[in-house]
Amino acid sequence: MDDESPIEERLPYPTQPMYFPDGTWVDEFIIPEEDKEIVLEQLYPFSPIPKLTDVMYDLHADKTFVVGEFRVTWEHGMNYLVSPYYPESGGTVIDWMDENSWADDEYDEEDFDGEDFDLTEFDDDDDIPF
Repeated sequence: MDDESPIEERLPYPTQPMYFPDGTWVDEFIIPEEDKEIVLEQLYPFSPIPKLTDVMYDLHADKTFVVGEFRVTWEHGMNYLVSPYYPESGGTVIDWMDENSWADDEYDEEDFDGEDFDLTEFDDDDDIPF
């Protein structure tokens, strides 16, 4: 039995160089469209696994992409699932965010009632050291 996980077992596809702006390069797998779904299922580390048609946000690139545009590289003895913007921004799968989970950091005062943040109930005799 093989003890390697999918991330450590080199994919069985031909490769081409993926170049970075500094002139360095890594091997990028040339994955046929008909195999993209199975490769995504093997390498995607989270649940649920997105569909190839889902839209994700690359935190490093500050751009969205369709999941089916993903790329896979072979680096440091591992398969890396990366965004299409990887050569420019370095966004790997851990930097992808589902468009439906984007947080709206804007809050209105009406979102909270006054009791949620009432710090006046604490007295000066508490055990807080500062």
